[in-house]
Order: sequence, then structure tokens, then C-alpha cells
Amino acid sequence: MTEKKAQARREHLDRMRQEQKRKERRTAFLMWGAGGVVIVLLVGLVGFYLVNERAVSSLDAVTSAKYPGSVHVQTKVAYKENPPMGGEHNPAWQDCGIYDQPINNENAVHAMEHGAVWITYQPDLPKAQVDRLKELSSKEYMLLSPYPGLPAKVVASSWNKQLKLDSAEDPRLPKYIAKYRNNSAETPEFGASCSGGVGTTTAEAPIPATTPTAAPSGDPSADPSTAPEATPSPSSTPSS
Repeated sequence: MTEKKAQARREHLDRMRQEQKRKERRTAFLMWGAGGVVIVLLVGLVGFYLVNERAVSSLDAVTSAKYPGSVHVQTKVAYKENPPMGGEHNPAWQDCGIYDQPINNENAVHAMEHGAVWITYQPDLPKAQVDRLKELSSKEYMLLSPYPGLPAKVVASSWNKQLKLDSAEDPRLPKYIAKYRNNSAETPEFGASCSGGVGTTTAEAPIPATTPTAAPSGDPSADPSTAPEATPSPSSTPSS
């Protein structure tokens, strides 16, 4: 009887050990499985973050053109883009700075030819966003002005490049500025000044739609061909 009890006890202990081993294997499997799931989730989250970050900060939406530089005209220009991103322009460039009123396309385009990034915004853009644009534009070779009829809330333009945005807080805007402001590869007149041109707004310095005709005979003072050439000079300073 004693031998049978001992045998039963050994078998019981053996079953307990086997059950314990099965529990340990299940626990290990669950732990490794849970760890694997966590790793997969982490990898997925990191991948999603990187893809999303690239999507929101990519400059793939920048449009390009191929306008040659140094084409000056004295009249208004019917630009293909709105706002323009290059092409014919006035001989006087717009002084870089911050303007609270619209400026002439033709002067602004000349400033872009010198390396300026021109930020335009819809006149009803909230003040907080305008303040953000002013902050971003408080550098050399930056031009900021409201633009009636703008096709987007904010548009960043430089020579032959443009990006339309829905907000001044778009992370692509500072990235665009960093890439294209005074860019030696894109700027036709790299190193040219962005001051010493005109510091007036559209209302203060309208550009004629057509070249003035010659005055009637006998009135040489009104003939533009006999008048001395004016040197553009700022009649007002950009607002800060």
C-alpha cells in the first residue's frame, strides 16, 4: 500500500511539474506576443508620424514657371498668375518690408527678381494670422502685403515659384521662405538690393495701363519724350 501511495505521489508531482511548465510556456508566449504587438504598434505609430509630417511640411505643392528676368515695362502688366510669380515688371522694385495696403504687382515682381519672397494674404484674414505673417516677414528680402481677390488665404511667391496656403500657421510657409528667400539658384539678380526702390502702395503710386501719348504740337512740356527721367524714391515707408 505504501508503494502505491508513493507511486501516486510521484505521478501527482510529475503532473504538477508538467502543468507548471505549460503555464510558464503560456506566460512566456503571452509576454512575447504582447511585446511584439507593442513593437508593431510603435513602429506603426512612428511610420504614421513620419508620413504625416512629410505630408504637412512637404513642398511638393509648389508650382513653377519659367519667366526670364530683366524684362522692364512702364505700364501695367496682365499677369498669367494671380498673384504673379515672375515676368515683365516695372523698372523700380518694391522696397522689401511690411505693407498694410496693396502694392503694385509690377514693383513686387521686380523685388522678387532681386530675391524677395512676397507673402500676400486676403484682406479679411484674422489679425492673429496677419501678425504671424508679419513675424515671418520681419527679415531681409521679405515682402508682405494684403491682396484683394487672392485665390487662397495666403500665397507665398518668389521668382518662378509659388505656394498657396489655407492658413498663416501652415508649417510649409517657413520652410518655403527658408528655401526660396534670396535663393542663388532661382534668383535672376541674386545679390541685388531689396531697398532703395519704391516704398509706396498702389494707391500712392498707380502705374498707367498704357503708355502716355505725345502731347499736341506746341506743348513740349507735356511730351514725355522731353521730360527728364524720374528716379524712383520712396514717398512713404513700409509699416512695421
